[in-house]
This record gives sequence, C-alpha cells and structure tokens, in this order.
Amino acid sequence: MVRSFLGFLPWIVYAVIATGDEWRWGALAGLVIALGLIVVDRRSGKDWDQMVIETSAAIFFVLSAAVSFAGPSSSLIPYGPALVNAWLALTAWGSLAIRKPFTLGIARSMAPEEIWRTPQFYRVNAVITAVWGAAFVVAAVLLAVLLSVAPHATTAVIAVKIVTFVVPMVFTARYPKIAAARFRGQAA
Repeated sequence: MVRSFLGFLPWIVYAVIATGDEWRWGALAGLVIALGLIVVDRRSGKDWDQMVIETSAAIFFVLSAAVSFAGPSSSLIPYGPALVNAWLALTAWGSLAIRKPFTLGIARSMAPEEIWRTPQFYRVNAVITAVWGAAFVVAAVLLAVLLSVAPHATTAVIAVKIVTFVVPMVFTARYPKIAAARFRGQAA
C-alpha cells in the first residue's frame, strides 16, 4: 500500500517547495523525482499502467518547469496548487474515459492474477479512481477560489490539500475490503 502512494511523492515535494518564486525549483524537484520513480519502476519490471501518476507527474512538471523558467513572474504562480489538482483530476477522469482507471495497474500489483479480469475488480478500481478524481476537482475548485480571494490563507490552503488527499487515501485503503465482503455476501 505504501508503495502505491509513492507515485504522489513528486506532487508532495512540489507542494512543499513551490511557494511563490520557488515554483521553478518545485517543478524541477517534482520532475526529477517523477523521472527517478519511473526509472526505478521500469527497471523493477513495472508496466506503464502501474505508473500513470508518475508519468502524469513527469509531463506536468516538464510543462510547469518550462512555463516557470520562461515566465518566472507568470500570473499562474499563485494558482499552482489549483493547477496541480486540475491536472490530477484530468489524469483521473481521463483514465476513466479510456476505461483504464489509474488505480488498475497499481491494484494488479497487489491482487491475485485470477481476479484481474473480473468485472468486480474493474468496478472497484473505477470507483476508487472516481473518488480520487472527485477529490482532485474539489481541491482544484476550492484552491482556485481560496487563492483568488485570500492569497495568503496558508492554513486554509494546507487544510484543503490535506483533507482532499487523506479522504481518498483512506477510501482507497478501505473500499476494496468493503466491496469484497459485499461481493461474497451476494455470491452466498
């Protein structure tokens, strides 16, 4: 379980470093960590579908670094946290749109192969990905509004970031067990 959340490390590091004029260095740090995770994962034999978040991070941070160095005083600076969550929402909802929920590859690394192709396995991962997608949308909207009306409300920004990450994380840890118990109950 811990390994599955390592994919969020580039985003977390970016969130810590990218404050005000430090967003360039946050983008570079996020990019380096994302690329490092991808290299380590590929060398360990992981498939690309197990690295959707890391790959998405690499793309985001390439774009973010390019924008941040080309226009260091860009009007996007204050909205970095909202943009991160909007990008992650696009990643989550995009993966659902192509019927490859971003959690599916991660879940395959933790589940027995015989259940991978079951409709229940796909459904559980679609629900988990949708919860993450919804949390990212909520975070993006709340952060965009908060940063536009109260740009120095650091405590509120941190609270939004924490709640919108912890809630889907807890859901991800608990929901597969609930769904499995429900499925066993229906099968009996």
